[in-house]
Amino acid sequence: MIAGSAAPALAAPTASATPTASAGSTPSTSPPGSGCDPIAGTDCLLPFPNDWFTTSAHTPTGLRLDLTSAMTPKNVAGKGIDPAAWNLSDGFSPGSMLLAHVPGLDLGATGAAPVTDVARSLKRDAPIVIVDTRTGERWPYWAELDANATDPARQALIIRPAKNFREGHRYAVVLRDLKNASGSRIAAPGTFTRLAGRTLPAKDPLAGRQSALRRTLHDVARAGVSTKNLYLAWDFTVASEQGLAGPVLRMRDQALGQLRGRSPKFTVTTVTDFTPQQDANIAREVTGEFLVPNFLNKAGGPPGSVLNRDASGRPKPLGDDLRAQFQCEIPRAAFSRPARPSLYGHGLLGKATEVRASNVRAMAGEHDFLFCATKWIGMADEDIPNVSGVFADFSRFDTVADRLQQSLVNFVFLGRMMITKDGLAADEAFQDDRGRPLIDRHADLAYDGNSQGSIAGGALVAVSPDVSRGVLGVSGMNYSTLLNRSVDFQPFQQVMDGYYPDKLDQQLCFGLIQILWDRAETDGYAQHLGDDPLPGSPRHRILMHVAFGDHQVSTVTAEVEARTIGARIHRPAIAAGRNPDVAPYWGIPALPGRPYQGSAMVVWDSGTPAPPVTNTPPLGEQYGTDSHEDPRADATARRQKADFLKYGVVVDVCGGRPCTAQHAG
Repeated sequence: MIAGSAAPALAAPTASATPTASAGSTPSTSPPGSGCDPIAGTDCLLPFPNDWFTTSAHTPTGLRLDLTSAMTPKNVAGKGIDPAAWNLSDGFSPGSMLLAHVPGLDLGATGAAPVTDVARSLKRDAPIVIVDTRTGERWPYWAELDANATDPARQALIIRPAKNFREGHRYAVVLRDLKNASGSRIAAPGTFTRLAGRTLPAKDPLAGRQSALRRTLHDVARAGVSTKNLYLAWDFTVASEQGLAGPVLRMRDQALGQLRGRSPKFTVTTVTDFTPQQDANIAREVTGEFLVPNFLNKAGGPPGSVLNRDASGRPKPLGDDLRAQFQCEIPRAAFSRPARPSLYGHGLLGKATEVRASNVRAMAGEHDFLFCATKWIGMADEDIPNVSGVFADFSRFDTVADRLQQSLVNFVFLGRMMITKDGLAADEAFQDDRGRPLIDRHADLAYDGNSQGSIAGGALVAVSPDVSRGVLGVSGMNYSTLLNRSVDFQPFQQVMDGYYPDKLDQQLCFGLIQILWDRAETDGYAQHLGDDPLPGSPRHRILMHVAFGDHQVSTVTAEVEARTIGARIHRPAIAAGRNPDVAPYWGIPALPGRPYQGSAMVVWDSGTPAPPVTNTPPLGEQYGTDSHEDPRADATARRQKADFLKYGVVVDVCGGRPCTAQHAG
């Protein structure tokens, strides 16, 4: 989640966001006639996600979200979330966590699949069932109760997909045979019992909800799932490819079209040469700025901007250009042989200067890569005050997700500068004393990113027309799963606790913001990181490096990513007894015994204990030293990365044994 070992300094929310009420529990309730789902109780948006909160539309799914601020969680000032940005979506997140509230539920007594035994979710008698209504396929998941909730009456049941849901598909969810701690079956909500019973009169206010439920139950029965002892059932539709990636692809294509095959305009601002004594790996550092069409609604696209949209909600250029900064590191080896070009993605709320990190310089020097970086605007150092304020008022979350979408276009432009004839190779800053280019613009453009640079980097690889291979270091996806499990989120959790103190509301907020985050992070693009590329992009191959016990990016999210993109895993992945799972890395096939030309996940173990199995961060001495920095700091791991980026093959560099690394510190 972050490239360093500590979270960035947290700026206070703006004065306008100061709480005007106490920090006591302020749960959302269902105002009469508000459009809330009556099926399960008083919390308006539960269960979630839910097609009850959509309306018919001329979209690829035939739906559009239809939320109102009255439905959404309210902060302590009584302000609901303005849903305008959400209502542009034609479905829910492919990584949606499913939320419900079941008073008295005991998951152990119920026999629900925990995170340590995903395979149990597919058993015939599983108490929670998810069905793809198009194919009839049962979907794997794990279930957990929110471990952060101190009040059982406000504790969310969270069901997380073990592999992302398919774009545009509708899924039915069934809860059945739920039990409390004494093993007694929990009675279904009264309204649900009525809806699941005899046909209601056409004039009954619940008749429409009953009709929708019967469709759900029909699809479940058709898939061979028993509906005996039902507690709850509902359905939801996943957003389409166009709904998820369409805005960025439109921006990308319009921006590249203006180039007419040429390089973006750029200016070199500084050139710094280093002696071997100053830097054994890097001979020259170059900084500058380049111009990118501005699709944000303010000149220059500063923090707090959102996409500039036309009447149909599609992004359109504002009419000016953004001045994006870049920094490039030229290895000594490039003066003997032109270096291979690679983009680099920085960590949480960081900046382009992280391309000077020691592990990046070592990778450049050891394997002759020329790395260039720009900022993930929206989640860069300059955005810290805005991001902090967003956790006080989620109506403004589009200011994060929209700037991140612009950053994807910025990275695409920087990559194009690295491979065009009139780009960086034509500038004397990227030439030796004889005028020979130091960058091999004919080599395949690569991508290498760590932490946030991998979470957003997967989206970049998916939309880039020039990158076919990427390394995602300490990788994961889906911030709605990551946040509670990351030590980096603790400062922001404090802000959220002050403004959205109710824990059930907090989980709903995470579910909502993921819908917008999907537009600019791997979770919304993972289906296309393989043999099903997005329009205008090549087929992709991904190498995921995972740090066992990572305190910052939960490795369980890397497993979800690996299953979604079809990656194989190096086995033995980890020494016996180190992983608490019943079947470690379930559902991820092993790499073959020969160099593999495909996507892969490799677990690097530096001795950090396994993280909590709850949705909580690994805080405390029992979780040891954070392993987050360790894979990239390991020379053997860097060699594996280089072979993959250069030749497209995953080589076993661990001699048929689990891969191990030393602690970077």
